[in-house]
Amino acid sequence: MTELRIVSFLPAATEMVAELGLEDALVGISDECDWPPSIRNRPVVTKSVLHTALMPPAETDDAVRRHLAEGRSLYAVDEALLAELRPTHILTQDLCQVCAPSGNELQHALAHLPEKPEVIWLSPQTLTDIAQNLRDLSRAFGRQDEAEAILIAWKARMDEVQARASGHAHVRCFVMEWADPIYCSGHWVAEMVQLAGGYDLLSRPGRDSVRVSWDEVRAEAPQVLIIAPCGYDLDRASSQLPLLEGLPGWEELPAVRSKRVYAVNANAFLTRPGPRVVDGIEMLFYLLHGNP
Repeated sequence: MTELRIVSFLPAATEMVAELGLEDALVGISDECDWPPSIRNRPVVTKSVLHTALMPPAETDDAVRRHLAEGRSLYAVDEALLAELRPTHILTQDLCQVCAPSGNELQHALAHLPEKPEVIWLSPQTLTDIAQNLRDLSRAFGRQDEAEAILIAWKARMDEVQARASGHAHVRCFVMEWADPIYCSGHWVAEMVQLAGGYDLLSRPGRDSVRVSWDEVRAEAPQVLIIAPCGYDLDRASSQLPLLEGLPGWEELPAVRSKRVYAVNANAFLTRPGPRVVDGIEMLFYLLHGNP
């Protein structure tokens, strides 16, 4: 078999490659690939063109919308470095233009490579799709046995959470995937909430996260409110709380009255469709029900 030389444009794919025991084959990553820590010294092939780390969430949302409306990419590919790395495979997605290069910038980069790599597209919308992504990678890289063992372990853990959740009343909750403007949870995150015993009428299982009004959130009267902005770690998620505390009726929310408002590291455990979604389901169970 030809020596594998994998370039990952997608953090979730990077985690799956590592889970399959192929870290040594990973020759290039994106600037957002940060797990496992042992891969952080790899050459960075793609970078975001928007520097959103210090932007307020409303400004970030506006900047992303303007870029996309104008037909501009959110990512830049280092084409010279990509050619130097000579990848046999490139891993990316076409589900969300905010998550990784997927359009013209990728096609342009591929056109300048002397040897054409195989491009593997990972675009999950559900937990089942995430498992299938792992299988797809394992077939491409000859790691089917490893993938099936991983999936058996994932299923056992998820079954355990479901069994524990069945002994509790479902908890009315709201998972907030963006704070300003407010977005509900979607895709696999909504499904994770359901598995953990949550009841979120504003969520959209298997579909895009969308904007919802604060009045809609108030009307649902969530018993638990989880602040989980897409792409944010725990510190950045926690920093969104002052934005919410000034909203009308904040103090009357059942979740606020019972002190059950939680900020979480969504980037690690919820919105990134990789191996750690199983940790995320276990985390959600704990937030919804405690740990009896």
